[in-house]
Amino acid sequence: MSTRDQMLARVRQNKPEPLPLPDVPTFVNESDDLFTRFRDALAFVGGKLMELNPGDSLSESLRQSFPDAIRVASSVPLPGIDLVSVDTETDKMVIEQIDLTVLKGDFFVAENGAVWLPEPDMLNRSLPFITQHLVLVVDRNTLVPNMHVAYQHVDRASLTYGVFICGPSKTADIEQSLVVGAHGARSLTVVVTAEIGDK
Repeated sequence: MSTRDQMLARVRQNKPEPLPLPDVPTFVNESDDLFTRFRDALAFVGGKLMELNPGDSLSESLRQSFPDAIRVASSVPLPGIDLVSVDTETDKMVIEQIDLTVLKGDFFVAENGAVWLPEPDMLNRSLPFITQHLVLVVDRNTLVPNMHVAYQHVDRASLTYGVFICGPSKTADIEQSLVVGAHGARSLTVVVTAEIGDK
């Protein structure tokens, strides 16, 4: 038996008995106005909030908010808008020319204004980061209070890749000057609706 094997054998012999993991609190304050917290957090990180009322058209709201968007990709139905077809095999030259991307978020977080976006809802893994403008559509009923609860909602068993997106891309590394859209989407809009899709 080598010296390495002897050492590992001794470590295994002296391994302590396993202990149960501690219960981690979720730090939820039941009196919080979660939607107000989300709205304020999103504004703080440079994002925009769009609320769709019953009867509002998502397609029309996007046309008004992004009148110059010509090349649009979407995982959400947008009647009346011509969409660029994007999937995991789409050439990067096509993806980098997308003006506006509309994707369905799984849920959103009041604490920091983040939206959870798993890979199956991205169309292409690079799309949320290379598009000029990003719109994430979330169901109002999927709002969670904080990241402690958010991680409990992530489906880790089937997850290949996913990301919490919080505001548009930005950096303040150079001379303490904030630059928005430095490495990715120039703007982030979160659309909160009762149902995903056009009304």
